[in-house]
Amino acid sequence: MADAYTILTRRADFLAANRGLRVARPGFVLLANRNAGLGRRAGITVTKKIGNAVVRNRMKRRFRALLRELLPEHGLADTDHVLIGRENGIERDFALLRAELVAALGRAREGKGDSPRPQGRRRGPRK
Repeated sequence: MADAYTILTRRADFLAANRGLRVARPGFVLLANRNAGLGRRAGITVTKKIGNAVVRNRMKRRFRALLRELLPEHGLADTDHVLIGRENGIERDFALLRAELVAALGRAREGKGDSPRPQGRRRGPRK
C-alpha cells in the first residue's frame, strides 16, 4: 500500500502550515493547518542550527518513520502536518518521540494548540 499521505515540497505550503495550529514538544514542533480538501499531507523541516548534515538527515529519517507509522491512523483529514526538528530531538528515545507525536496529533485534533509566537520578534543579533 502506498503512503496514506502526500509529501509537502512547495515553500508556500510550509508557510501556510505556519499559520495553523502549533503544538510544541521537547523533540519537535508540530504545525497542523487545514488545506481545503487536498488530503492528508506532511512535511519535515530541520534547520542547520540542529547540527551537521549527518545529524539533520538522521533526524529527518526518524521523523519520516514516525509519520509513515502514525499519520494514517492519528493524522487529521484534509490537513497539512509539518514537523520541525528541535535540538534535543535527535537524542530522544524513538518510543518517546512516538508517544509525543501521538499526543501532539491528539491535541491538534482537539484544536488545543500552544499560544502563537509573538509577531515582529527580531531574530539574530541586534545591529
